[in-house]
Amino acid sequence: MKNRILTAFITSGLLIFSSCSKVLDYTPKGVLSSSDLKSPTAIEGLITSAYSAIGNGDMIGPIYSNWVYGSVRSDDAYKGGGGTGDVGEIDAMEHYNLVTPSMGAFVSRTWTNLFKSISRVNVALRAVNSLTDAEFPNKKVRLAELKFLRAHSYMTMKLLYKNIPIFDETTSDEQILKVSNDLKNEDAWNKIATDFQYAIDNLPTSQSDLGRANKYAAQAYLAKLRLFQAYEQDDKHKVVNINKTRLQQVVDLTQSVISSGKYSLSKDIADNFLPETENGPESVFAIQFTINDGTTSGRLSFEDGLNYPHGAPQYGCCGFHAPSQNLVNAFTTSASGLPNFTTFNNNIADLKTATVDVRIDHTVGIDGHPYKYDNTRPFSNSWVRDPGVYGNFHTMRNQQLATSGSYFKLGPFMGTAKNYDIIRFDDVLLMQAEAYIELGQPEKALPIINQIRSRAAASTGRLKKVDGTFASNYNTKEYSNAGWTQDYARVALQWERRLEFATEGERFFDLVRWGIAESTLNNYISVEKGRRTFLATAKFTAGRDEYLPIPQSEITFTNGLYKQNPGY
Repeated sequence: MKNRILTAFITSGLLIFSSCSKVLDYTPKGVLSSSDLKSPTAIEGLITSAYSAIGNGDMIGPIYSNWVYGSVRSDDAYKGGGGTGDVGEIDAMEHYNLVTPSMGAFVSRTWTNLFKSISRVNVALRAVNSLTDAEFPNKKVRLAELKFLRAHSYMTMKLLYKNIPIFDETTSDEQILKVSNDLKNEDAWNKIATDFQYAIDNLPTSQSDLGRANKYAAQAYLAKLRLFQAYEQDDKHKVVNINKTRLQQVVDLTQSVISSGKYSLSKDIADNFLPETENGPESVFAIQFTINDGTTSGRLSFEDGLNYPHGAPQYGCCGFHAPSQNLVNAFTTSASGLPNFTTFNNNIADLKTATVDVRIDHTVGIDGHPYKYDNTRPFSNSWVRDPGVYGNFHTMRNQQLATSGSYFKLGPFMGTAKNYDIIRFDDVLLMQAEAYIELGQPEKALPIINQIRSRAAASTGRLKKVDGTFASNYNTKEYSNAGWTQDYARVALQWERRLEFATEGERFFDLVRWGIAESTLNNYISVEKGRRTFLATAKFTAGRDEYLPIPQSEITFTNGLYKQNPGY
């Protein structure tokens, strides 16, 4: 984390991890004895270590960047890279029907990395609880921060795997091996919510150290949990009811964040994707990264390290995460400046003549358009690694220019010190709008959605070419009251979330929450496979593909205690 909290950073090899299943096999590089963990200073270090753990994923075991799980598995993007065999597990996820519980990288490695982060929290919680309030005056606040971090990791796991084992710091190693993943869905949500509620009740509204969770971050995160929980699923992942009580909780929690006055939309959406403007008014909670901090290569984010232009000399690898034609088409607008809900994907958009939402040039690398706001070196089709398979578009939001002070190249891979936003204020606003719509109050959602669209329309300051013109024909307008029914508002909200968080890994989880993943993705495949033949055998199966399988290695390790997800 940046600023003062960094001085207490403890590297990932220092701790004995007490965790679930295969994580118990982890051999630490060094060990701290219990006597080393009795002073407030040492315990503060453990807490910082728990913060660092939520950013300790890797390129084949990501835990915060959902470009694979939420973007490529949706209709937003293709895998990219050097053909379908290049990191083939992502190709399997893109096909859905090729995913198996025995996959050695992503499916199992992400599970392990998330439980390592949970282990860090539980170790720190035990240490904090060993001190009295007099010995450790910050005890309640630090307990609340740790429970916030644990809830974050458990929620990430639940969105990915659905049926997960949940245990806390009071559970011994022997007891952990007896904790099943066979929880009722409602009970699992509520167990995670308990940690967020503790954080709400005990965290201050602001913290002196950047990156520490505060009360509003906990409220925003609990709102997100309650929103997913509101869409009640049966055992086959089908949405069977939308719980109005949960939706009202979303409204109340988000309103507390909004009314605080602490957060606002940045004037330009670009500010969310640049290190120069990180920790700005729109960032509610972010994982903090650093560079030039006295370590060999800094505290860098590498989870998006495969996703830079392959042919560009300043990068050189690896061309993954290519926006789909479907997504590019979704940015087109009608003469009214609104999305083409029903006809957007009828043809391949001609971006030289079509009018588009401004956000396309904050999202997609397009031939001749400024790449990452650098108009002196526009994106070129020659930068694309495998256009014959994946087309000519390239991802951009979570990439940084090679000239950025946050950029670092380690071998062929790229890292960055840009913070990673977990919850932004635009998400808080759209969560509230969604809750209002499903509560039958679409009129309250209209000004919220228009606030997002108004900001998008104004986000043109960094998009001009060298000659002062724009590469695209922008036409982004607000919705009117006319025809703003609940059904229309629902479609508008779903569209707005797609454009606002395009390629950021939200899309797949939104589709599953709304109960429309099967219809949306099979419709997408039916058209897209005519444009991208590698998708010819792809198929999304309802009741299976909404979630990843429980890793087979975990089921084997627990002697069958863990139950496999349906369909696997």
